[in-house]
Amino acid sequence: MTRKKNIQEIATITEPVTIEETTSENSLRRNLEEIKTYDGVIGYILRNSTSAAIDLKDPTKIIDYAILSSSAFDASKELSELFELGNAKNILVEGKDAKALSVVIGENKISVFMNKSADHKKVLKRLNVF
Repeated sequence: MTRKKNIQEIATITEPVTIEETTSENSLRRNLEEIKTYDGVIGYILRNSTSAAIDLKDPTKIIDYAILSSSAFDASKELSELFELGNAKNILVEGKDAKALSVVIGENKISVFMNKSADHKKVLKRLNVF
């Protein structure tokens, strides 16, 4: 009998955590859908250990953007370790015509791609990172 009671206690503890993670991810997706409507935003990639969501205006460039996103995260990790900077809060890669903003929120890695003139600070505020 004691064994059944312990199992029930564990199930009760783990259920709210799962619900909270799902709610958090749904909220994050809603925020990204809103961000996608901002002037100059090209699209985004949201990934975690179990899934990935990609929403780009030009689907022919999915692989290019995925490589850029992954490379930005890898490079920031290496540079942070090399120069003992700690964890990067966000990564901004700017090119001639476009830029990519990458952030980690919990277990989610997010990259938002935009035209160079777009306001990346507005994106950070909407993601509640600022």
